[in-house]
Amino acid sequence: MAYQLDIPNSDQQVKVRNPWAVALLPIITLGIYHLVWWYKINKEMKAFGEARGYDLGRNPMNSLLALFPGGIIVIPALITYWNGTKRVQGTSALAGREPVNGWLVLVLYLLIAPGMWAYLQVSLNHVWEQELSAAPGQAVPPSSNDDPMPPKLADA
Repeated sequence: MAYQLDIPNSDQQVKVRNPWAVALLPIITLGIYHLVWWYKINKEMKAFGEARGYDLGRNPMNSLLALFPGGIIVIPALITYWNGTKRVQGTSALAGREPVNGWLVLVLYLLIAPGMWAYLQVSLNHVWEQELSAAPGQAVPPSSNDDPMPPKLADA
């Protein structure tokens, strides 16, 4: 389930998305979800950067167009992934978090692209959970750092 969070000093919102959905829905939707996701995360990073007084992208539509139809000639898609990864790193740095590893992103892109998408989304989820508050009418998302299983009690 995706949780919406408000960006302070902005009328924009971001979503904490399930990384499994980010990795698998593009396969099920024949790539359409990936295009929507790429546009939305670039729009969210732009809004987050503007609220903090930093440039984390200017036009999310250009990022989308570089992916499709620009991906047909390959180079624009590579550039948008490169710049998008830099924006995710910048978003993490603004929040004081460890940024994603660019080399790991490259390896994931070359071997398992859906793994790269999930890795980027997990990094954004950590930033959104740390920095932002729940949107009106929405519950606070469970922290991805929380252990979903309670500790086992010792046998008496």
